[in-house]
Amino acid sequence: MSFDEIYGRGPDGVWRAPGRVNLIGEHTDYNDGLVLPFALGQGVTVSAARRDDGVFELRSLQAAETATVQDPVPGSIGGWAAYAVGVAWSLRAAGHPVGGASLLIDADLPQGAGLSSSAALECAVAVALCDLYDVRVPRPELARIAQRAENDFVGMPCGIMDQSASLLCTEGHALLLDCRSGLSAQVPLDLSGLTLLVIDTRAEHELVDGGYASRRAACEKAAELLGMPALRDVTDLGEALSRLEDPVLRRRTQHVVTENHRVEAAVGLLRAGAVAEVGALLTASHLSLRDEFEVSWPEANVAVEESVHAGARGARMVGGGFGGSVIALVPSDRVPRVREAVAAAYASREWPEPRFLAAAPSEGARRVDR
Repeated sequence: MSFDEIYGRGPDGVWRAPGRVNLIGEHTDYNDGLVLPFALGQGVTVSAARRDDGVFELRSLQAAETATVQDPVPGSIGGWAAYAVGVAWSLRAAGHPVGGASLLIDADLPQGAGLSSSAALECAVAVALCDLYDVRVPRPELARIAQRAENDFVGMPCGIMDQSASLLCTEGHALLLDCRSGLSAQVPLDLSGLTLLVIDTRAEHELVDGGYASRRAACEKAAELLGMPALRDVTDLGEALSRLEDPVLRRRTQHVVTENHRVEAAVGLLRAGAVAEVGALLTASHLSLRDEFEVSWPEANVAVEESVHAGARGARMVGGGFGGSVIALVPSDRVPRVREAVAAAYASREWPEPRFLAAAPSEGARRVDR
């Protein structure tokens, strides 16, 4: 159905925000560290119109449930709609006078694949409401507002990376983001002869549970025991590990510190034009996420192993973990071989057939009806 058919009038505008793939830098964002995401061509589109009654009415072409709320407060609404309504609440909490709106949401980004469909929804709604009510918010600040919606309204303790990627990325580049300072830089991501292949493992990705939150809590505990604001501040890994008695905290710390180093190394390679050499860093990141941070899952491990055996330069799980997608850096002529190898391995285990997407670094959130 169209906006006109649902609401009896045309929208005031149409806005779109992309999903993201984090090339490298996983679970570093909430540790004040470095991340290197890029925006996908796929994302979430929001058609919207102002309302004078202060009501937020939401419809989605991908969900049967509808939502209507007048005074959004945490706990007043749940499900997918909470991510959208939470943005209005967060904008108001930041002092920005946004009123009600009728919203129709459409998406070509698979939910549950670890490609940040929730942040894409938040950011599409954020830019829509800002335009509808002539609110001017710098993009880094808007990312913080969208993050707060997810943290405090939805109850998911995510870092700032996903919202920043959706709002700040540019075509043909990855975004080097310092999650402590908020400073960012565009890093060329020239894929000549290479393909970034996203493999949706079809293992459902759910983070509003104990797994993600417990990892974050462990990192905060380790930093507290080390007397540091965050694990970003560890400069001597060996000394830090010797001071942590809990083996779990040692493993979590080792991943975060070495992952920050991998981000810095990847940026250097990209700026030097040595994109293929980033593959080894991707695989090292996956092994650390699997063994030290313990957030990988069987389908991801098989996808990484089979991709590398079939000719990928490297591969790793992406997202928070516990389900979602893998990214593989593959010479373009070997993509069919990688797809076949992963699909055959899944079929032999009677797992759902994986889905594949060739990812291209794309533009961030914007109005699209002009």
